[in-house]
Amino acid sequence: MASGFSLKDQLFNPEKTRYLAGLFAACDPGFDAPGFEAQVNARLPELELKQRIDWIAEVLGQHYAAPLPEVAPLLRAALPPPLDPGKSDDDFGDFIFAPLGEFVVSKGLEAHPDLSLDLLEALTQRFSMEFAIRPFLNRWPDLTLERMQEWAGHDHYHVRRLVSEGTRPRLPWGLGIGLDLRAPLPLLDQLHRDGTRFVTRSVANHLNDIAKKEPGLVVETLRRWGEAGQQTGKEMDWITRHACRGLVKAGHPGALGLLGYDPEAPVEARITLQSATVPIGDALSFSVDLTGPAEQPVLVDYRLHFQRPGGKASAKVFKLKQAKLVRGALKLSKAHKLKGDATTFKLVPGPHRLELLVNGNVRAEAAFDLLPPGE
Repeated sequence: MASGFSLKDQLFNPEKTRYLAGLFAACDPGFDAPGFEAQVNARLPELELKQRIDWIAEVLGQHYAAPLPEVAPLLRAALPPPLDPGKSDDDFGDFIFAPLGEFVVSKGLEAHPDLSLDLLEALTQRFSMEFAIRPFLNRWPDLTLERMQEWAGHDHYHVRRLVSEGTRPRLPWGLGIGLDLRAPLPLLDQLHRDGTRFVTRSVANHLNDIAKKEPGLVVETLRRWGEAGQQTGKEMDWITRHACRGLVKAGHPGALGLLGYDPEAPVEARITLQSATVPIGDALSFSVDLTGPAEQPVLVDYRLHFQRPGGKASAKVFKLKQAKLVRGALKLSKAHKLKGDATTFKLVPGPHRLELLVNGNVRAEAAFDLLPPGE
Protein backbone atom coordinates (compact mmCIF):
# COMPACT_ATOMS: atom_id res chain seq x y z
CA MET A 1 0.00 0.00 0.00
CA ALA A 2 1.12 3.55 -0.62
CA SER A 3 2.56 5.54 2.30
CA GLY A 4 -0.36 7.92 3.08
CA PHE A 5 -2.66 5.08 4.06
CA SER A 6 -3.36 4.55 7.76
CA LEU A 7 -1.81 1.60 9.53
CA LYS A 8 -5.13 -0.25 9.65
CA ASP A 9 -5.55 0.21 5.90
CA GLN A 10 -2.04 -1.02 5.21
CA LEU A 11 -2.51 -4.13 7.37
CA PHE A 12 -6.13 -4.98 6.52
CA ASN A 13 -7.46 -4.07 3.08
CA PRO A 14 -9.17 -5.79 0.12
CA GLU A 15 -5.84 -7.08 -1.20
CA LYS A 16 -5.11 -8.75 2.14
CA THR A 17 -8.64 -10.14 2.29
CA ARG A 18 -8.19 -11.65 -1.17
CA TYR A 19 -4.84 -13.15 -0.16
CA LEU A 20 -6.36 -14.83 2.91
CA ALA A 21 -9.37 -16.05 0.96
CA GLY A 22 -7.06 -17.48 -1.69
CA LEU A 23 -5.15 -19.50 0.88
CA PHE A 24 -8.34 -21.20 2.05
CA ALA A 25 -9.69 -21.66 -1.47
CA ALA A 26 -6.45 -23.36 -2.54
CA CYS A 27 -6.89 -26.13 0.04
CA ASP A 28 -10.69 -26.24 0.22
CA PRO A 29 -12.60 -26.24 -3.10
CA GLY A 30 -15.83 -25.70 -1.17
CA PHE A 31 -14.68 -22.43 0.39
CA ASP A 32 -16.68 -19.44 -0.92
CA ALA A 33 -13.77 -17.07 -1.48
CA PRO A 34 -15.78 -14.34 -3.30
CA GLY A 35 -18.47 -14.43 -0.63
CA PHE A 36 -15.86 -14.23 2.15
CA GLU A 37 -14.17 -11.26 0.47
CA ALA A 38 -17.42 -9.41 -0.10
CA GLN A 39 -18.63 -9.95 3.45
CA VAL A 40 -15.35 -8.86 5.05
CA ASN A 41 -14.81 -5.84 2.79
CA ALA A 42 -18.37 -4.58 3.26
CA ARG A 43 -17.60 -3.52 6.83
CA LEU A 44 -13.83 -3.11 6.78
CA PRO A 45 -13.70 0.68 6.14
CA GLU A 46 -15.86 1.51 9.16
CA LEU A 47 -13.83 -0.54 11.65
CA GLU A 48 -10.74 0.25 13.71
CA LEU A 49 -7.67 -1.99 13.77
CA LYS A 50 -8.67 -4.43 16.53
CA GLN A 51 -12.25 -4.48 15.25
CA ARG A 52 -11.00 -5.53 11.82
CA ILE A 53 -9.19 -8.49 13.36
CA ASP A 54 -12.32 -9.54 15.24
CA TRP A 55 -14.56 -9.04 12.21
CA ILE A 56 -12.42 -11.17 9.90
CA ALA A 57 -12.36 -13.90 12.55
CA GLU A 58 -16.14 -13.68 12.90
CA VAL A 59 -16.73 -13.96 9.15
CA LEU A 60 -14.36 -16.91 8.93
CA GLY A 61 -16.32 -18.55 11.73
CA GLN A 62 -19.51 -18.13 9.71
CA HIS A 63 -17.90 -19.79 6.69
CA TYR A 64 -16.46 -22.58 8.88
CA ALA A 65 -19.22 -23.27 11.38
CA ALA A 66 -18.11 -26.86 12.12
CA PRO A 67 -16.36 -27.73 15.41
CA LEU A 68 -12.65 -26.96 15.64
CA PRO A 69 -11.47 -30.60 15.18
CA GLU A 70 -13.14 -30.65 11.77
CA VAL A 71 -11.81 -27.26 10.74
CA ALA A 72 -8.26 -27.63 12.10
CA PRO A 73 -6.87 -29.66 9.14
CA LEU A 74 -8.08 -26.99 6.70
CA LEU A 75 -6.63 -24.22 8.84
CA ARG A 76 -3.26 -25.95 8.88
CA ALA A 77 -3.38 -26.62 5.14
CA ALA A 78 -4.15 -22.97 4.40
CA LEU A 79 -1.05 -21.66 6.15
CA PRO A 80 1.93 -20.50 4.08
CA PRO A 81 5.42 -21.73 5.00
CA PRO A 82 6.70 -20.60 8.42
CA LEU A 83 8.68 -17.38 8.71
CA ASP A 84 12.37 -17.87 8.01
CA PRO A 85 13.78 -19.61 11.13
CA GLY A 86 17.25 -18.48 10.11
CA LYS A 87 16.49 -14.85 10.88
CA SER A 88 17.00 -13.46 14.34
CA ASP A 89 14.99 -10.26 14.66
CA ASP A 90 12.39 -7.87 13.26
CA ASP A 91 10.48 -10.51 11.28
CA PHE A 92 6.96 -10.04 12.59
CA GLY A 93 5.08 -11.72 9.76
CA ASP A 94 1.80 -10.67 8.19
CA PHE A 95 -0.95 -9.11 10.30
CA ILE A 96 -3.60 -10.79 8.16
CA PHE A 97 -2.98 -13.98 10.18
CA ALA A 98 -3.91 -12.29 13.48
CA PRO A 99 -7.64 -13.05 12.89
CA LEU A 100 -6.83 -16.75 12.70
CA GLY A 101 -5.73 -16.64 16.32
CA GLU A 102 -9.02 -15.07 17.36
CA PHE A 103 -10.83 -17.67 15.27
CA VAL A 104 -9.07 -20.42 17.27
CA VAL A 105 -9.94 -18.72 20.56
CA SER A 106 -13.63 -18.48 19.66
CA LYS A 107 -13.87 -22.11 18.56
CA GLY A 108 -11.47 -23.88 20.90
CA LEU A 109 -11.07 -22.07 24.22
CA GLU A 110 -13.67 -24.04 26.13
CA ALA A 111 -13.98 -27.38 24.35
CA HIS A 112 -10.61 -27.97 22.68
CA PRO A 113 -7.75 -26.30 24.58
CA ASP A 114 -5.06 -28.83 23.59
CA LEU A 115 -5.89 -28.63 19.90
CA SER A 116 -6.10 -24.86 20.14
CA LEU A 117 -2.61 -24.65 21.60
CA ASP A 118 -1.35 -26.91 18.80
CA LEU A 119 -2.82 -24.48 16.28
CA LEU A 120 -1.43 -21.38 18.02
CA GLU A 121 2.00 -23.02 17.95
CA ALA A 122 1.68 -23.28 14.17
CA LEU A 123 0.09 -19.87 13.69
CA THR A 124 2.70 -17.97 15.70
CA GLN A 125 5.30 -19.08 13.15
CA ARG A 126 3.42 -16.90 10.63
CA PHE A 127 2.38 -14.04 12.94
CA SER A 128 2.73 -13.63 16.70
CA MET A 129 -0.14 -15.11 18.71
CA GLU A 130 0.70 -13.14 21.88
CA PHE A 131 -2.87 -11.80 22.13
CA ALA A 132 -4.61 -15.09 21.31
CA ILE A 133 -2.65 -17.07 23.93
CA ARG A 134 -3.81 -14.92 26.85
CA PRO A 135 -7.39 -16.24 27.09
CA PHE A 136 -5.86 -19.71 27.48
CA LEU A 137 -3.56 -18.49 30.26
CA ASN A 138 -6.65 -17.26 32.09
CA ARG A 139 -8.88 -20.28 31.40
CA TRP A 140 -6.29 -23.07 31.48
CA PRO A 141 -3.20 -21.64 33.25
CA ASP A 142 -1.58 -24.95 34.24
CA LEU A 143 -2.12 -26.56 30.85
CA THR A 144 -0.87 -23.51 28.98
CA LEU A 145 2.22 -23.01 31.15
CA GLU A 146 3.04 -26.70 30.77
CA ARG A 147 2.85 -26.32 26.99
CA MET A 148 4.96 -23.16 27.19
CA GLN A 149 7.66 -25.10 29.01
CA GLU A 150 7.92 -27.25 25.88
CA TRP A 151 7.80 -24.21 23.62
CA ALA A 152 10.68 -22.56 25.47
CA GLY A 153 12.94 -25.14 23.80
CA HIS A 154 11.25 -24.99 20.39
CA ASP A 155 13.48 -24.82 17.31
CA HIS A 156 11.58 -21.82 15.89
CA TYR A 157 12.35 -18.55 17.64
CA HIS A 158 8.84 -17.17 17.10
CA VAL A 159 7.45 -19.96 19.27
CA ARG A 160 10.09 -19.31 21.94
CA ARG A 161 9.26 -15.59 21.89
CA LEU A 162 5.56 -16.35 22.35
CA VAL A 163 6.38 -17.89 25.73
CA SER A 164 7.80 -14.61 27.05
CA GLU A 165 5.65 -12.14 25.14
CA GLY A 166 2.38 -13.96 25.76
CA THR A 167 2.93 -14.04 29.54
CA ARG A 168 3.95 -10.37 29.93
CA PRO A 169 2.08 -8.80 32.86
CA ARG A 170 1.44 -5.53 31.00
CA LEU A 171 1.36 -6.53 27.34
CA PRO A 172 0.36 -3.39 25.39
CA TRP A 173 -3.20 -3.73 24.05
CA GLY A 174 -3.31 -7.28 25.42
CA LEU A 175 -5.96 -8.91 27.59
CA GLY A 176 -5.09 -8.80 31.29
CA ILE A 177 -4.01 -12.14 32.76
CA GLY A 178 -4.34 -13.47 36.29
CA LEU A 179 -0.93 -15.13 36.55
CA ASP A 180 1.22 -14.41 39.56
CA LEU A 181 4.19 -12.29 38.46
CA ARG A 182 6.55 -15.10 39.49
CA ALA A 183 4.78 -17.88 37.59
CA PRO A 184 6.58 -17.32 34.23
CA LEU A 185 10.03 -16.80 35.81
CA PRO A 186 11.16 -20.43 35.28
CA LEU A 187 10.39 -19.91 31.58
CA LEU A 188 12.35 -16.65 31.49
CA ASP A 189 15.24 -18.41 33.23
CA GLN A 190 15.51 -20.56 30.13
CA LEU A 191 14.70 -17.91 27.56
CA HIS A 192 17.19 -15.30 28.76
CA ARG A 193 19.91 -17.62 27.41
CA ASP A 194 18.44 -17.45 23.89
CA GLY A 195 20.73 -16.51 21.02
CA THR A 196 18.01 -14.52 19.24
CA ARG A 197 17.49 -10.82 20.04
CA PHE A 198 13.79 -11.12 19.11
CA VAL A 199 13.46 -13.43 22.13
CA THR A 200 15.77 -11.65 24.56
CA ARG A 201 14.12 -8.30 23.82
CA SER A 202 10.80 -9.84 24.87
CA VAL A 203 12.41 -11.21 28.02
CA ALA A 204 13.75 -7.75 28.87
CA ASN A 205 10.37 -6.14 28.20
CA HIS A 206 8.74 -8.77 30.40
CA LEU A 207 11.09 -7.90 33.27
CA ASN A 208 10.45 -4.21 32.74
CA ASP A 209 6.74 -4.96 33.20
CA ILE A 210 7.43 -6.83 36.45
CA ALA A 211 9.61 -3.96 37.68
CA LYS A 212 6.59 -1.69 37.94
CA LYS A 213 5.30 -3.83 40.83
CA GLU A 214 8.29 -5.78 42.13
CA PRO A 215 11.54 -3.96 41.31
CA GLY A 216 13.53 -6.03 43.80
CA LEU A 217 12.51 -9.25 42.06
CA VAL A 218 13.81 -7.92 38.73
CA VAL A 219 17.15 -6.82 40.19
CA GLU A 220 17.52 -10.16 41.97
CA THR A 221 16.68 -12.09 38.78
CA LEU A 222 19.12 -10.14 36.61
CA ARG A 223 21.87 -10.51 39.19
CA ARG A 224 21.25 -14.25 39.33
CA TRP A 225 21.35 -14.55 35.53
CA GLY A 226 24.56 -12.55 35.36
CA GLU A 227 26.24 -14.73 37.95
CA ALA A 228 25.09 -17.92 36.18
CA GLY A 229 26.93 -16.82 33.02
CA GLN A 230 24.62 -18.66 30.61
CA GLN A 231 24.32 -15.68 28.26
CA THR A 232 27.14 -13.82 26.54
CA GLY A 233 28.41 -10.83 28.47
CA LYS A 234 27.44 -8.39 25.75
CA GLU A 235 23.87 -9.68 25.43
CA MET A 236 23.43 -9.95 29.21
CA ASP A 237 24.46 -6.31 29.51
CA TRP A 238 21.90 -5.41 26.85
CA ILE A 239 19.12 -7.38 28.58
CA THR A 240 19.97 -5.72 31.90
CA ARG A 241 19.93 -2.20 30.46
CA HIS A 242 16.67 -2.77 28.59
CA ALA A 243 14.95 -4.50 31.52
CA CYS A 244 16.01 -1.78 33.96
CA ARG A 245 15.11 1.26 31.85
CA GLY A 246 12.08 2.10 33.99
CA LEU A 247 13.96 1.49 37.22
CA VAL A 248 16.85 3.65 36.07
CA LYS A 249 14.49 6.53 35.35
CA ALA A 250 13.11 6.07 38.85
CA GLY A 251 16.63 6.09 40.31
CA HIS A 252 16.39 2.58 41.77
CA PRO A 253 19.75 1.96 43.53
CA GLY A 254 19.82 -1.79 42.86
CA ALA A 255 19.20 -1.36 39.14
CA LEU A 256 21.80 1.39 38.88
CA GLY A 257 24.28 -0.80 40.71
CA LEU A 258 23.71 -3.65 38.24
CA LEU A 259 24.62 -1.25 35.44
CA GLY A 260 27.79 -0.13 37.17
CA TYR A 261 26.56 3.26 38.39
CA ASP A 262 27.13 4.03 42.08
CA PRO A 263 24.27 6.20 43.41
CA GLU A 264 26.55 7.40 46.21
CA ALA A 265 29.51 8.32 44.00
CA PRO A 266 31.11 11.63 45.15
CA VAL A 267 30.18 13.65 42.08
CA GLU A 268 29.64 17.42 42.13
CA ALA A 269 27.32 18.98 39.54
CA ARG A 270 26.39 22.44 38.33
CA ILE A 271 23.65 23.52 35.89
CA THR A 272 23.89 26.75 33.92
CA LEU A 273 20.79 27.97 32.08
CA GLN A 274 21.23 30.03 28.94
CA SER A 275 18.13 31.97 30.00
CA ALA A 276 15.82 31.81 32.99
CA THR A 277 12.82 32.55 30.75
CA VAL A 278 11.78 30.41 27.79
CA PRO A 279 8.78 31.05 25.52
CA ILE A 280 6.68 28.01 24.63
CA GLY A 281 7.94 26.76 21.27
CA ASP A 282 11.56 27.67 22.00
CA ALA A 283 14.25 25.47 23.55
CA LEU A 284 15.44 25.30 27.13
CA SER A 285 19.21 25.47 26.64
CA PHE A 286 21.49 24.50 29.49
CA SER A 287 24.98 23.22 30.22
CA VAL A 288 26.17 20.82 32.88
CA ASP A 289 29.54 20.59 34.61
CA LEU A 290 30.42 17.43 36.54
CA THR A 291 33.49 16.82 38.69
CA GLY A 292 34.52 13.78 40.70
CA PRO A 293 36.90 10.82 40.79
CA ALA A 294 38.73 10.13 37.54
CA GLU A 295 37.04 7.49 35.36
CA GLN A 296 33.94 7.48 37.57
CA PRO A 297 31.00 6.00 35.54
CA VAL A 298 28.06 8.38 35.43
CA LEU A 299 24.53 8.03 34.13
CA VAL A 300 23.25 11.56 33.59
CA ASP A 301 19.55 12.29 33.16
CA TYR A 302 17.46 15.39 33.66
CA ARG A 303 13.97 15.79 35.03
CA LEU A 304 11.60 18.57 34.05
CA HIS A 305 8.81 19.56 36.43
CA PHE A 306 5.93 20.91 34.35
CA GLN A 307 2.99 23.01 35.43
CA ARG A 308 -0.32 21.38 34.55
CA PRO A 309 -3.77 22.89 34.02
CA GLY A 310 -5.48 23.49 37.36
CA GLY A 311 -2.28 24.23 39.26
CA LYS A 312 -0.99 20.68 39.50
CA ALA A 313 2.54 19.66 38.50
CA SER A 314 4.04 16.63 36.77
CA ALA A 315 7.58 15.48 36.13
CA LYS A 316 9.24 13.64 33.26
CA VAL A 317 12.75 12.19 33.05
CA PHE A 318 14.88 12.50 29.89
CA LYS A 319 18.16 10.83 29.00
CA LEU A 320 21.30 12.94 28.70
CA LYS A 321 24.55 10.91 28.77
CA GLN A 322 26.26 7.71 29.85
CA ALA A 323 29.96 8.39 30.25
CA LYS A 324 32.98 8.45 32.55
CA LEU A 325 34.58 11.43 34.23
CA VAL A 326 37.66 11.56 32.07
CA ARG A 327 40.37 13.20 34.19
CA GLY A 328 37.66 13.77 36.78
CA ALA A 329 35.43 16.10 34.78
CA LEU A 330 32.67 16.13 32.19
CA LYS A 331 30.88 19.00 30.43
CA LEU A 332 27.55 18.48 28.66
CA SER A 333 25.00 20.69 26.96
CA LYS A 334 21.42 20.28 25.84
CA ALA A 335 18.69 22.24 24.06
CA HIS A 336 15.32 20.76 25.03
CA LYS A 337 12.57 21.85 22.66
CA LEU A 338 9.45 22.93 24.53
CA LYS A 339 6.88 22.31 21.82
CA GLY A 340 3.63 24.15 22.07
CA ASP A 341 1.68 22.00 19.60
CA ALA A 342 2.08 18.55 21.15
CA THR A 343 -1.20 16.63 21.11
CA THR A 344 -0.48 14.52 24.20
CA PHE A 345 1.01 17.09 26.59
CA LYS A 346 -0.10 20.71 26.82
CA LEU A 347 2.47 23.20 28.12
CA VAL A 348 1.26 25.80 30.59
CA PRO A 349 3.08 29.11 31.22
CA GLY A 350 4.50 29.63 34.70
CA PRO A 351 7.36 28.57 36.98
CA HIS A 352 9.08 25.31 36.04
CA ARG A 353 12.04 23.38 37.42
CA LEU A 354 14.95 21.43 35.95
CA GLU A 355 16.74 18.78 38.00
CA LEU A 356 19.96 17.00 37.10
CA LEU A 357 20.14 13.32 38.03
CA VAL A 358 23.52 11.65 38.35
CA ASN A 359 23.41 7.90 38.98
CA GLY A 360 19.79 8.28 40.00
CA ASN A 361 20.21 11.07 42.55
CA VAL A 362 19.44 14.78 42.20
CA ARG A 363 22.78 16.62 42.16
CA ALA A 364 21.72 20.07 40.93
CA GLU A 365 18.62 22.01 39.96
CA ALA A 366 17.57 25.27 38.37
CA ALA A 367 14.31 27.20 38.05
CA PHE A 368 12.98 28.84 34.90
CA ASP A 369 9.79 30.53 33.78
CA LEU A 370 7.88 29.25 30.78
CA LEU A 371 6.33 32.15 28.87
CA PRO A 372 3.43 32.21 26.40
CA PRO A 373 4.51 31.71 22.77
CA GLY A 374 6.28 34.66 21.17
CA GLU A 375 7.09 36.54 24.38
